[in-house]
Amino acid sequence: MKQEGGDLDGLVRMRIRALRAAHGWSLDDLAARCHIGPSTLSRIETGHRRIALDQLTSIARALNTTLDQLVETAADDVVHNPTYNAARGLTQWALRGEPGVTVARMRLTDPPPEGPSALKAHPGREWFTVLSGTALLLLGEQRLRVETGQAAEFSTMLPHAVGALGGPADLLGIFDREGRRSHLREQS
Repeated sequence: MKQEGGDLDGLVRMRIRALRAAHGWSLDDLAARCHIGPSTLSRIETGHRRIALDQLTSIARALNTTLDQLVETAADDVVHNPTYNAARGLTQWALRGEPGVTVARMRLTDPPPEGPSALKAHPGREWFTVLSGTALLLLGEQRLRVETGQAAEFSTMLPHAVGALGGPADLLGIFDREGRRSHLREQS
């Protein structure tokens, strides 16, 4: 008898099968890696057997993925709509990355804020590349032009701010948890 578990259950089963195929593994190959019998694994993939948490954990580990990635919902954004923060002159499209890491496409329209109190510091590292336009990176006492095709990487313990120079600048940035809190949250 086939188990009915809703959309997430079917999606998890589909992911297991797709990841196994992407590795080029047979049912026997994956079964050996996660220490589950091939017939049990087959019934899990086809929905004829419930997936126990310990089995799901073993399968995720064998497929070189995380449990979170295996069970994330299908409703996770496919199409991203930008958010706009007029006070900061910032339009951003948040993209999914590794757990704890955020990738964001940002459109800066304003120059960076000036003055020592405008520069922020926090634990972590930041990386961004300029997709179009020119960004001005204020990093401590330095004023650095980062042009189309160039990238910047720095310790966020250095006081810093980023803005557009001479017109809009599109950036792709990677932030750790601290960077995401400092740069991507709503600020007024």
